[in-house]
Amino acid sequence: MSDAPPTVLVIDDDADLRASVGRLLRSLGINVLLFGSISDFLESDSPDGPTCLVLDIRLPGQSGLDLQRELAAANREIPIIFITGHGDIPMSVQAMKRGAIEFLTKPFRDQDLLDAIQVGLSRDRARRENERDLAGLRERFGSLSPREREIVIEVARGRLSKQIAHDIGIAEATVKVHRSRAMQKMQARSLPELGRMADKLKLVPDPPQRS
Repeated sequence: MSDAPPTVLVIDDDADLRASVGRLLRSLGINVLLFGSISDFLESDSPDGPTCLVLDIRLPGQSGLDLQRELAAANREIPIIFITGHGDIPMSVQAMKRGAIEFLTKPFRDQDLLDAIQVGLSRDRARRENERDLAGLRERFGSLSPREREIVIEVARGRLSKQIAHDIGIAEATVKVHRSRAMQKMQARSLPELGRMADKLKLVPDPPQRS
């Protein structure tokens, strides 16, 4: 399934700047949605395709940094490009530490904004592809029988067929049959690949760290 077209979201209470950024992006064939406030943005529907957010850091009421925190708390991963009319180094450091793509001071160069937008859209596109791949993995793992799932987890722990057979009380040859079927269903071409799939699915908890 291919992604819907990318969309840039712009939140700024400066109508002239909103219009200017909108014209720039539309002239390049980029979908853009313009918002004069955070509340307008929060009331809107999320676009289907890759997205990034161009966000004024100083807004009436809720600030851009407040929205960044709110999106993170809600697990809404949207790459953010902050823009501001007031250069504030502590504020920019705070924004970047929380994962912002860029912090641009008005007036900024169009090319600097476009470069940051391309980074943001590429990052969101990669995130969506990873989520889609992980969803496919989960679906394939869910198609395994309980015994196949059990053996995949033991293989991921580094256990040999002989050890697995001893632990669960079946013949080693039976373990290998279940393992082979599980690999076919998971579309794993090798045991290392099966192990990487198990890591992505977090089937084996990380060992506790020593204090």
